[in-house]
Amino acid sequence: METVQPTLILTAEQIRQKIRRIAFQIYENNVDESALLLAGISGEGFMMAQSLAGVLREIAPFAVDLIELKLDKTQLSQTPVQTDRPADAFTDKVIILIDDVIYTGRTLAFSLQPFLQVPVRKLQVAVLIDRNHPRYPVAADYKGYELSTTLTEHVDVVLSNDDRMGVYLR
Repeated sequence: METVQPTLILTAEQIRQKIRRIAFQIYENNVDESALLLAGISGEGFMMAQSLAGVLREIAPFAVDLIELKLDKTQLSQTPVQTDRPADAFTDKVIILIDDVIYTGRTLAFSLQPFLQVPVRKLQVAVLIDRNHPRYPVAADYKGYELSTTLTEHVDVVLSNDDRMGVYLR
């Protein structure tokens, strides 16, 4: 069987531009807020959240806090999502849930768990890549790139390796 080489969809520079644009959109939609909490899903989603936090801290006057959501994306039924804060720490906060790719919405739906336990001020979703195969009622408020793919194709986002940074389709 022949190995198919991945196709580069976004370069490192294009990723940085998209993250910067998303940061400006987040700022515009939350201009009246005093603080935002960026909740990055472990792995590349958290890497994206770190990048967004850096840009937001440059351009926006409000406080930007960052947490990592830890969950096992391979499980069919989800165990509790782990954070470094108790659920009541999210009360009356503006939360931006961040992941690298939205495919079916399953991971993002599970990731909402800690924020549904308390009344939050606002809950928004940001992704770098939207693959357009929704099975769960989760949509991204902020998208870097929409990519229509087949169910058999796979999108790899690499943010944690500077030498390979990019979005690849295989």
